[in-house]
This record gives sequence, structure tokens and C-alpha cells, in this order.
Amino acid sequence: MQIRTDDDVYRVDAVWLGPPKATFPWRARYVAWGVGMVMFLVVLGIERQLGIGFGFFSTAWGLLITIVLTRLIGSRISHERPLSTVALMWVHELTAPRRVTAARGGAVSAARIRVDRDRPRPGQRRGRRRKERTGVRAPTSCPQQ
Repeated sequence: MQIRTDDDVYRVDAVWLGPPKATFPWRARYVAWGVGMVMFLVVLGIERQLGIGFGFFSTAWGLLITIVLTRLIGSRISHERPLSTVALMWVHELTAPRRVTAARGGAVSAARIRVDRDRPRPGQRRGRRRKERTGVRAPTSCPQQ
């Protein structure tokens, strides 16, 4: 016994082929037309912000970029994952709390390292300790001798 699923219903996309008796040579879903119009306005706005003037070639490049972006977005959405869900998922990804990876503290300096006045000699024993610990702050720059 075979069970029929409702996948056939969802396989039929709401597609606008163009005006009657003058159909387009491509198929595009209604959501793609909406996304495309919004993306075209966004791309043209970005072009103007970059200082690119309004002309034939800038508009043609804007249209080409819009088509690529619309196809990219259209490949991510379907009847199981609508545009609103993809947009909400994108917003949640951008605003999710992240682990802090920035370094804390400032620059490392050797100015507070204590150095003994007397250098150890090769024949000295290391077992002796002085009663009074004397130290010298290391200079921040070595003088040239």
C-alpha cells in the first residue's frame, strides 16, 4: 500500500510568467519578484553612496548584481523555509551573544622585573641566599656602551 504525500501541492510554485500573451522566457516566483525589486533599490542606493553616477552601465551592473543576489536568496528559501524565517534566522545569527575573544590588559613591559645586582659567576654555588633581598629595576632601554 502506498501513502500519498502532499508534496505535489508544494511543488507547484506561485509563478508569474508575465502579462497575458507576452510571457517571459524565464520562470520566477512571486517572492523572487519582490526580493528582486527590493534588492535592486538597495544596490542602486549603495552605488550612489559609493559615488557611482546614474547611467546606463551603472544601472546594467546594478541589475546584474540584483539578479545574482536574488538567485542566491531564492535558492535559500522554499515552501518549507519561507523568506520571513530566513530573515529572522539571519537577524538571530547577527545578534547572538558571542564569546569575548579580545585580549584583556595592556602592553607587556619588563619595567617591573627585578634583577639581582650581582651576576652569577660560573663557579658560584646556588644554595646560598642573602638575608636581605636587593633588586634593581631593569632599565626600559639599554644604554649603548
